[in-house]
Amino acid sequence: RVTARGDALGHGTAVAQILLSQAPFAQLASAQVFTDQRHADAACLAAAIHWCIEQQVRVINLSWGLALDHGALRAACRAAAACGTIVVAACPARGGGVYPAAYPEVLAVSGDARCAGGGWSVIEPHRLYGEAALAADGLTPGGGSYAAARLSGRAAGFLALRPGAGAGDFRQWLEAGAAFRGRERRRAVELA
Repeated sequence: RVTARGDALGHGTAVAQILLSQAPFAQLASAQVFTDQRHADAACLAAAIHWCIEQQVRVINLSWGLALDHGALRAACRAAAACGTIVVAACPARGGGVYPAAYPEVLAVSGDARCAGGGWSVIEPHRLYGEAALAADGLTPGGGSYAAARLSGRAAGFLALRPGAGAGDFRQWLEAGAAFRGRERRRAVELA
């Protein structure tokens, strides 16, 4: 057992603030894996997910991504989903996929500028969702990790109103209530 250390990067604190801005009643369980650098190995990340399962966490927010698939990480995400846990992970809006967002059991979330006024998007049905990539203040821009925290907060709110619901119910609710569908289209600006 390791004692939590301060958040030198500030990322975990920002993610927690965003999640709580969406679900102020939520109780957070912190499985701290990053301390003073933005790197952790897949075995450590998988162990953190298993710790969340042991704590009976209903929503696991993974505001990070790895470039390579790892068996231990894949197995941890499957185990969480098998317990009925909603697993949410950040996915970049551009570029290649990342893990764990690429796993089918995981709700992948990208930043979507259309969602800045509220609501969420279904970018790829049953697979990829979009949220505002803004800090808790609603103004400071961020990336997919902030978007994932917002969706995790929505999941906590959903479960608070429907305690018997699971990940499949949440996905159906997301699909039915999306404010936007498809990829965000940015217009090219012509420079003269």
